[in-house]
Amino acid sequence: METATENSLLIDGRIFRGDAESPFLAPRGVFIHGGKLFVSDTGQNRVFIWNSIPQDLNQPADVVLGQQEINQTGRNSGEKVSAQTLQYPSGIWSNGEKLIVADAWNHRVLIWHQLPTKHGQPAEVVLGQPDFESNQPNVKGIGNDPTSQSLNWPYGVFSDGKQLWIADTGNRRILHFKSIPTESYTAADGVIGKPDFNDRDYENTDPIWPYSVKLNSNGSMAVADTQYYRVLLWHNWKTAFTQKADVIIGQDAFDNNGQNQFRLFPEAFTLNWCYDTCFVKDGLWVADTGNSRILQFNEIPTKNSESANQLIGHADFKTGSENKDTILGTDRKLYWPFSISVEGETIAIADTGNHRIIIQKQDLS
Repeated sequence: METATENSLLIDGRIFRGDAESPFLAPRGVFIHGGKLFVSDTGQNRVFIWNSIPQDLNQPADVVLGQQEINQTGRNSGEKVSAQTLQYPSGIWSNGEKLIVADAWNHRVLIWHQLPTKHGQPAEVVLGQPDFESNQPNVKGIGNDPTSQSLNWPYGVFSDGKQLWIADTGNRRILHFKSIPTESYTAADGVIGKPDFNDRDYENTDPIWPYSVKLNSNGSMAVADTQYYRVLLWHNWKTAFTQKADVIIGQDAFDNNGQNQFRLFPEAFTLNWCYDTCFVKDGLWVADTGNSRILQFNEIPTKNSESANQLIGHADFKTGSENKDTILGTDRKLYWPFSISVEGETIAIADTGNHRIIIQKQDLS
C-alpha cells in the first residue's frame, strides 16, 4: 500500500500541552491505563499523572514526580540524586496500582508499589543501582562491564503485571525479571541479546540499541532497535533468549541497517529512528520517529520488510519529517513521535518534537 487517505486522528485528535504555567518539553513517554494518563516530561525531568484523561489543552496534573512542585524542572530537582528525583525519564508502565519508570540518565528503573498520590513522592524500589543515592552507568561508571544488577541508559520498561522487562539500551540488551522486584538492586533472571550478563560485545543479529520492549497477550515480543532502523519481532518471547528474531520490520535482512533502506524518501516498509511499538488488536503499531509518523500493521508481520497498511502523521507513505511537505509546519501532523499507548478505543501519542500529547478516541475494531 503506497498511499493513505488523510488521517482523521490528527484532524480530530485532542492536543494536550500540560499545565499552562509549565508545559511539556519533549515528552518521550506516554502510557494510559484504567482511564489514567501517565506522561514522562523528559526534557524537564518529571513524570505526570492524571487520574482521568485530560479534557483541556492545559489541564494541570494531579501528581508530579521527580520534582517537589509542578513548575520545577531541574535534573534531579537541582540537587543530588535520591528516591524523589528523576533525570531524563522515558519509558513508563502502570497497571493502575504499581508504577514503573525508566529513569534513563540516572541509569536506573524506579518502582512505586502503590500509585503515587503526592507531588515528589519517593520511589520504593530502585533497580540498576545499589541505593537511591547512586547513579553511575553499570554502578562503577563508564567503561565497566555490566552485571545482572546494573543498568546503562535504560529507556524502556514493560510488564504483564507479574514479570518485568527492561530495555537496557546502553548495554545493548534486554533484562528479564520473573516477577516485579520488591527489593532494590535485585538481579535479573535472564538476558536477551547477550550470551551472559557480563558480555558487552554484540552482533548485528542482536538488539543493537533497544529502546522499547513490548509484549502482547499471546507472547509475541517487539523490540524497537533504534540504531539499526528496525523492529525485531519474536513470535514467542521465550525463544529470544537463545535465537535471533523471527521477523525484522524496516529492513530485509540482519546485515542491513540503512535509514529508509538507503532511500531518499520513506516507503511503507522502511523505518528511520524508530523508538517504540504498541500491539493493537491483532496487529502492531510502530513509532517511526525519524519519519514523523506512526505505521499501522493490521496483522503482526510474518516476513521481513513487510509494508504497513496505514499510517498516522502524513497523507502518504513517501513523506518524511525532513521532506518539503512539512516545511510549513506540523499543526496537523506529527513531529518526531517517541511513544504510543492504546487502551480500548483511546489512543495517546507522545508527539515529542511538537512538545505535546495527542489523545484520540477511535473505533479500532
